Amino acid sequence: MFTLDSRLQQDTLVLGDLPLCRLLLSKDANYPWFILVPRRAGVSELFDLDEADQRQLWEETSALAEVLKHPFAADKMNVATLGNVVSQLHMHVIVRRHGDAAWPAPVWGKVPAIAYTPEQVEAIGQQVRALLGASFKEV
Repeated sequence: MFTLDSRLQQDTLVLGDLPLCRLLLSKDANYPWFILVPRRAGVSELFDLDEADQRQLWEETSALAEVLKHPFAADKMNVATLGNVVSQLHMHVIVRRHGDAAWPAPVWGKVPAIAYTPEQVEAIGQQVRALLGASFKEV
């Protein structure tokens, strides 16, 4: 049974589900920072997924990065799976802009997180729903 890691629960907001992944928004308004978590139990590495799920994760990651790039004015899309703190497999999709709080360094630990307002979260949720279309389901 799929359950979201407690650290991800603490550090993110749930936006909804794609066919394979739960889509999360990091609670850091310094950057539009999204996280995809395959809804599969006991998965910590990409190779733990079967081939079909590996392809689906890559398709969802690529599609998300592509639809975010222009509406969020990205200069670069950072896509990574690390898992040194959270072992549950998750894919970061981070919109980076020249001059953002950490540019050009990695975002991790560079500056303190800034909380989103409820209005910002609602606006991002609406924008993501519109961008992802029918494949996206609210939870």
